[in-house]
Amino acid sequence: MANVSVYNMKGETVGTLELNDAVFGVEVNEHLVHMAVVAQLANKRQGTQSARTRSEVSGGGKKPWRQKGTGHARQGSTRAPQWTGGGVVFAPKPRDYSIRLNKKEKRLALKSALTSRVNEGKFIVVDEIVMNEIKTKNFKAMLDALKVNKALVVLDNNDQTVVKSARNIEGVKTALTNTINVYDILKYNTVVTTKAAVATIEEVYA
Repeated sequence: MANVSVYNMKGETVGTLELNDAVFGVEVNEHLVHMAVVAQLANKRQGTQSARTRSEVSGGGKKPWRQKGTGHARQGSTRAPQWTGGGVVFAPKPRDYSIRLNKKEKRLALKSALTSRVNEGKFIVVDEIVMNEIKTKNFKAMLDALKVNKALVVLDNNDQTVVKSARNIEGVKTALTNTINVYDILKYNTVVTTKAAVATIEEVYA
């Protein structure tokens, strides 16, 4: 089992924590991680873009000139794609971009992402994150003490004092244990989490 140092909010080492290999020590499956990221980004797409085809634009009912004898190329409608104001060829239409992964694939992808962060030394455990007031400066001071700038901060409870203190810091995002995902874990350089959050993650995913 991997052991990681546990820090306090001042960046001081206060102990160590043994991580469960069933969650933080799996064999990293890069293919599944890639699939999970692609699926998440695809599922964010609204799929509402739309343009009109030649059958949907108004006008163009009459043939602009006779078939032969004018010297022009033959034309059947002024709303054909080559005309100004004409329809779009193969116009985009509302569609569903969503990609589905089964439950086992999602779990293994998340474990692989967490394991990769532990292996890279970019998984920092804090004994607890407690703030008496909503103060961005105090939260930034904690990150500076931990020598972290771009971070995903995982909390075990929805403490609005902590969440609101962090939300104005560029490159920092807070998440609960039930909302963490592969994309965010990989997007941010470091995962900062509390001991309680680690325990919850191990309980759910082990």
